Amino acid sequence: MKKAAELVFIPSPGVGHLVSAVEIAKLLVARDDQLFITVLTMKLPFDCMPKGTVDAYTDSMSQRIKFVDLPEEAIETRGINPNLFLKFFIENHKAHVKDAVTKLTESDQSDSKPRLAGFVVDLFCTSMIDVADEFGVPTYIFFTSSAGFLGLMFHLQTLHDEQNKDCIEFKDSDAELVVPSFVNPLPAGSVLPGVFLDKHGAAEFINHARRFRETKGILVNTFIELESHALHSISDEGKTPPLYPVGPILNLKSDDNHEGSEILKWLDDQPPSSVVFLCFGSMGSFGEDQVREIACALEHSGLRFLWSLRQAPPKGMVAFPSDYADHKGVLPEGFLDRTVGIGKVIGWAPQVAILAHRAIGGFVSHCGWNSTLESLWHGVPVATWPMYAEQQLNAFQLVRDLGLAVEIKMSYRRDDQVVVSAEEIERGIKEVMEHDSDQRKRVKEMSEKCKKALMDGGSSHSSLGRFIDQLFL
Repeated sequence: MKKAAELVFIPSPGVGHLVSAVEIAKLLVARDDQLFITVLTMKLPFDCMPKGTVDAYTDSMSQRIKFVDLPEEAIETRGINPNLFLKFFIENHKAHVKDAVTKLTESDQSDSKPRLAGFVVDLFCTSMIDVADEFGVPTYIFFTSSAGFLGLMFHLQTLHDEQNKDCIEFKDSDAELVVPSFVNPLPAGSVLPGVFLDKHGAAEFINHARRFRETKGILVNTFIELESHALHSISDEGKTPPLYPVGPILNLKSDDNHEGSEILKWLDDQPPSSVVFLCFGSMGSFGEDQVREIACALEHSGLRFLWSLRQAPPKGMVAFPSDYADHKGVLPEGFLDRTVGIGKVIGWAPQVAILAHRAIGGFVSHCGWNSTLESLWHGVPVATWPMYAEQQLNAFQLVRDLGLAVEIKMSYRRDDQVVVSAEEIERGIKEVMEHDSDQRKRVKEMSEKCKKALMDGGSSHSSLGRFIDQLFL
């Protein structure tokens, strides 16, 4: 009889990474009753969610999933390069992780205690490979973004280490970069993640890619039917650990708070597929000039809309957007009165519940990978408006490589001070709301494929099974 095994999960701080890690942990323990998981959580010095959100999410989990909150680390945010903040923050937790795992392995030495089988660490937590090595166990990466992005990281690392090419040379460049994990050449200056166009950020990501190669396997939150080209291109390189495409890993439970129910009641009164939903993620916010252009586009389009509009944090401060006390001050005068019959402006949005609603016909999105997978799951086409991180790359893949989205402004970067015109926005939202478009048909087909991938015998279900099997070899 095989001996029970314990995995230590280390997600990056932030609820998006925690949710993905916990969802895959739930799948793992549901598949094998000899698996136990301990999730070590790090808390950022600034909160991104309403108080109690994470606690509410992690309550009532399987008894074979435990949570250990690591001691909080104070870290000075003023004057620090934003691309290095996470590196220092996570490295400061290495001693806490070692202490937590030591307690875990020493607390009970009986034969019934699960053996420590390995660490599963988030893509930003590669420094924790050192801690796993001290315990003599393998590390696996849980890659919460696309296989296309994973392939880009490996490719840029190879260019740097073998050809001495520096990716920051692409900053403000019109050059096209051929990357094996993408079908079409990338317009490097406009869609490479901003972190690669910063000297410190690029060095950090290239180091992450190097360390990925040291691990025993990479779990990727994608599925073969969506990213077959990218997954095959990485495996064909022959110098990477085994890939396990196990997605889409999503938390599809809706949040039943009062604000959420008010929003859903409003949607109940709208015709099927008639509402365009605008939402830009946990870091998504705009200046007043851009807010006015969005408002003008929505009003002029005549489309029904649901708009999650959030207030930017003070300049120079590392923090998350917050809800406005009153939207009137930032919107054009009379906008709310003139659109009262067809539109609703909200703050925080219960995104999954909204995308699942029959009234939603299109989604103006920042193209975060979780949001991308949620929209595909629910069969809602996207109009791309990326803002930061790898979102420009996701938008490029959705629009150019996969034909699953329409473009509003693929090259938009939050820090560039560019204002997208009302005309561009209106064109994009009208295009995404076309009822017989090729994109809508493809999204509906992909929606069916992603659900089948997780079913017994589906591609991701089988891939997760292969991962579990090798844990017990």
